[in-house]
Amino acid sequence: MAANPQKPAAATPRRKVSRHRGEGQWAAGHFTPLNGNEQFKKDDDGLNVRTRIETIYSKRGFDSIDPNDLRGRMRWWGLYTQRKPGIDGGKTAILEPEELDDEYFMLRVRIDGGRLTTRQLRVIGEISQEFARGTADITDRQNVQYHWIRIEDVPEIWNRLEAVGLSTTEACGDTPRVVLGSPVAGIAADEIIDGTPAIEAIQRRIIGNKAFSNLPRKFKSAISGSPLLDVAHEINDIAFVGVNHPEHGPGFDLWVGGGLSTNPKIGVRLGAWVPLDEVPDVYEGVISIFRDYGYRRLRTRARLKFLVADWGSEKFRQVLEDEYLKRKLVDGPAPAQPVERWRDHVGVHRQKDGRFYVGFAPRVGRVDGATLTKIAELAEAHGSGRVRTTVEQKMIVLDVEEAQVQSLVEALEALDLTAKPSPFRRGTMACTGIEYCKLAIVETKARGASLIDELERRIPDFDEPITINLNGCPNACARIQVADIGLKGQLVLDDDGNQVEGYQVHLGGALGLEAGFGRKVRGLKVTAEELPDYVERVLKRFQAEREDGERFATWAARASEEALS
Repeated sequence: MAANPQKPAAATPRRKVSRHRGEGQWAAGHFTPLNGNEQFKKDDDGLNVRTRIETIYSKRGFDSIDPNDLRGRMRWWGLYTQRKPGIDGGKTAILEPEELDDEYFMLRVRIDGGRLTTRQLRVIGEISQEFARGTADITDRQNVQYHWIRIEDVPEIWNRLEAVGLSTTEACGDTPRVVLGSPVAGIAADEIIDGTPAIEAIQRRIIGNKAFSNLPRKFKSAISGSPLLDVAHEINDIAFVGVNHPEHGPGFDLWVGGGLSTNPKIGVRLGAWVPLDEVPDVYEGVISIFRDYGYRRLRTRARLKFLVADWGSEKFRQVLEDEYLKRKLVDGPAPAQPVERWRDHVGVHRQKDGRFYVGFAPRVGRVDGATLTKIAELAEAHGSGRVRTTVEQKMIVLDVEEAQVQSLVEALEALDLTAKPSPFRRGTMACTGIEYCKLAIVETKARGASLIDELERRIPDFDEPITINLNGCPNACARIQVADIGLKGQLVLDDDGNQVEGYQVHLGGALGLEAGFGRKVRGLKVTAEELPDYVERVLKRFQAEREDGERFATWAARASEEALS
């Protein structure tokens, strides 16, 4: 039958074609700024703000600071505005930045490899007392953070730090942050290889270099030759882990793409063995991939871990070799599992030269300028000129003669800096929290310290390694997802229906031994007031139910939700 010419033919459905906007990768030709951060970085390199701080802002005061410098470029020199006092956690997400900003700053001193001389530590302590109201927290990235810093004082602080070889350069910002290193590099008797020369070479080549001062987001690094795996290599953007190659000897296994925050990912091995003298070249290659191929359209996808997840390890290694190194890397072995559960170097340990190092535990990284100055004095009085910070918010005095060890231990104990801490003192970490941080929702430092005291009183016989990490917001600066007990700060409802400070609980995370993220029990949240009761309850159940030699993380993975509640 002929078609009816009066009836139009049915229209063929048109397929909607969506145009991919790209991810803002420079290597793909996407140079147009795609968010406010990319715009202010394009307008002026963050490193250039130092001149304005020295010549304008420090002389004219806080109100003279350009907003893009205040909340952007000043981070390139370790400066963040701190939280205005009296603003509760419920306001964190709803107030504008200028409403949260105090007229004081947090200033971060970068301490690559955690390496300090006693002279440097004394200067850090003196600056704290003179300019920072005594504040000086040790972070889980081996840095020291001041608070209450006035912009007028920043040039003088820089002068004093730089006079002893310290810096705040790129301690924050979309930059290569501090390079973590084993705090016992070069002295530990069991060390596979000393990564210190590589850290020093990276500092000279990369830090403060404008070729690498505009990255999509921050870039976190770690280098350690310790068999204890003591730098949390699994959660860094790049990590070099000491291994022995069966043919080539000591070197490093290369990891990329780790990170936590709201989208946690364990780093992946590229299967490549890197000799010590090639570490800076490989580091430069990986950070260049991040600069060129990293995602700049959305800040929430701008970390290297997202690129690595999309590409996979094989493609990432191929691009590194073909486009940046122009040569193949040597295949190599994975690092061995550490034989010790603690990797913070706390306690008294013999060095390979016959002397000793003494690691000790402040409470949740909280110290002060007077204490740091006293530590420097005690170290020198006991024959040492070197101290170290760790990635567990601890400190170490190196090079102590055997005859001086006990005296040093007792002197530190008098400062409440014990070399023989309880598992709770040793294993509890906390981020800055609502006291100073503009992102925080709850208190952390004081609560972590009081939790230690309560657990020591309530469970004095508990002797298993345990990590308890408190974070004031979801960003995981205190590594909540990889703790035995990770506590993510948020507002929760108490029994009376009131909104109060509390925590979402993560259980059974780990690094080093079977690295993985903690388990979240459905609906498990505790108020801050209930926290000691909850932790006591779950640890006593662990004691009662654990099998012989079983770690908390293993038990938590198999325990019933009732046992974990």
